[in-house]
Amino acid sequence: MGKRKKIRATRAESRATINVLGIETSCDETAAAVVADGRDILSSVVASQSELHAQYGGVVPEIASRAHIENIYPVISQALEKAKITKDQIDAIAVANQPGLTVALIVGVTAAKTLAFAWNIPLIAINHLHAHMQSALLEHGSIEMPAVALIVSGGHTSLYDYHSPLEPELLGSTIDDAAGEAFDKVAMILGLPYPGGPSIENAAKGGNSDAVNFPRSLLEKDSLDFSFSGIKTAVLYHCQGQDMKGQNRIASMSKKQIADIAASFQKAVVDVLIEKTKRAVKKTAAKTVLLGGGVAANSLLRESLKDKCDELHCKLLIAEKRYCTDNAVMVASLAYHKYKAGLFADLSLEPLASA
Repeated sequence: MGKRKKIRATRAESRATINVLGIETSCDETAAAVVADGRDILSSVVASQSELHAQYGGVVPEIASRAHIENIYPVISQALEKAKITKDQIDAIAVANQPGLTVALIVGVTAAKTLAFAWNIPLIAINHLHAHMQSALLEHGSIEMPAVALIVSGGHTSLYDYHSPLEPELLGSTIDDAAGEAFDKVAMILGLPYPGGPSIENAAKGGNSDAVNFPRSLLEKDSLDFSFSGIKTAVLYHCQGQDMKGQNRIASMSKKQIADIAASFQKAVVDVLIEKTKRAVKKTAAKTVLLGGGVAANSLLRESLKDKCDELHCKLLIAEKRYCTDNAVMVASLAYHKYKAGLFADLSLEPLASA
């Protein structure tokens, strides 16, 4: 690997830019992007699989893997074409190898290793959750430290003490369902389409968020971990009776009643996310808060966290909505910092389901 690093570093220096091809296949998005010097986005291509999984109300790993296999090289080719550069101008290949669905990750990792070997350039391994933090920084240079990062997605809900792109320290995470998973499951209960996040938010627009007092699980005092299984169950019991012994009332509910449940559920989840972030800010004396992940596209969360950060006198940096969901821009952007630090992987790199 040493020889490859030396050859490509010399080429990068001759252009005064570092071009990274990023690859992302951790769940149900096949994505590739080319980013120069960590911030100049030359291209971003995402092939979504939402329609394939909609009938199941969630991601089916085997279907996701097959779709990744079909899409991976066309997506990479489009990313290079849109960037208007050739493979000889790529200085490194970056790939999300953790966490995620193993059968999905392996497609991206295999493609990245193959290209790194064939093009004789470095391979960079990226933690998908760390990349979500980077998505909140794409439009910003330096940020005021200390900082905390809230990453909220379908599979993970985590808080980090953010020191640098290379040194995030986990402060807390979900002990059961992630926030995004709870959105998907509640959407299914309410008969709303997949993915659940946008469906719940859309339905909630016509609802009263105080209509149903759903529980807010905060765990122990000062805990920075999350738990959303309780609220998911509370919605289920509200709709189908305690212990599900009653009649499913969804079919007989009015649109307004469903909107009230959606709004009340959404508000309860956001309240927990805001409270936990407040605790993290106070614990670390943070001056900046980063927000990323698929659920970070939720308007109520964005607005509520902004209000809370104003109250706490800290700055909020949020990923653009198009970079909240899984994408390869965040992978390539973070990889730039690992490239500069010489943190390269070898061709024995394997996917890891958990971080």
